[in-house]
Amino acid sequence: MALVEIRNVRKSFGKLEVLKNINLTVEQGEIVTLIGRSGSGKSTLLRCINALEDVDGGQIVVEGQAVSGSMKGLKEMRQRVGIVFQAFNLFPHLKVERNVTLAPTLTGRVGRGAARALALDCLRKVGLEDKIDAYPEQLSGGQQQRVAIARCLAMAPHLMLFDEVTSALDPELVGEVLKVMEDMARQGMTMILVTHEMGFARNVASKVVFMHQGEIWEEGPPDQIFANPRTAELKAFIGSSRH
Repeated sequence: MALVEIRNVRKSFGKLEVLKNINLTVEQGEIVTLIGRSGSGKSTLLRCINALEDVDGGQIVVEGQAVSGSMKGLKEMRQRVGIVFQAFNLFPHLKVERNVTLAPTLTGRVGRGAARALALDCLRKVGLEDKIDAYPEQLSGGQQQRVAIARCLAMAPHLMLFDEVTSALDPELVGEVLKVMEDMARQGMTMILVTHEMGFARNVASKVVFMHQGEIWEEGPPDQIFANPRTAELKAFIGSSRH
């Protein structure tokens, strides 16, 4: 059974049809990158997978369970399907340790006594264990984004969704966040990423999905997508993204 199955999904905002009959399968351990121009539906699709948006038609199934905002066990599903956004969304009044461990302690996944050890373990994975007692304002944007990733890891998710997590960062900070994601990929984390980082899509992804005007225009392994685009739209996109 695939980890994620997206079947004939449609989504509109008013009269604007944002997703048109989307079909996609994500297997355990796959790294799937969603690429395409702004407004092509990538971020909306990601939000639908985590039930932050409900679909208007079709179905999204995660680990054999149909996903919706009204589903039974929504909170538990979101613990297994973590999402990291472009904005870091850290609590400025809480130290890094508490930002990372707030959700697992509130849900009872870990006791307060074991919280610091959990925080250290997750921060070690993103190279920030030395910042455990810092406040967010004392960190760079790249460090704050890595703490946001550690916070997600603290819930031991089966799937992680990344919505343009490097696009708000200064160029010199992008690499440190991408390295963390590459390390997670090597360790077998299943990930779906909306990204404009073509180098990451080319070198790390197991599947690249090109979205255009609310549809999946092309999908395949990176070698196929980047070396042999079949459509003029993908050729134009790849050409423009090199500049």
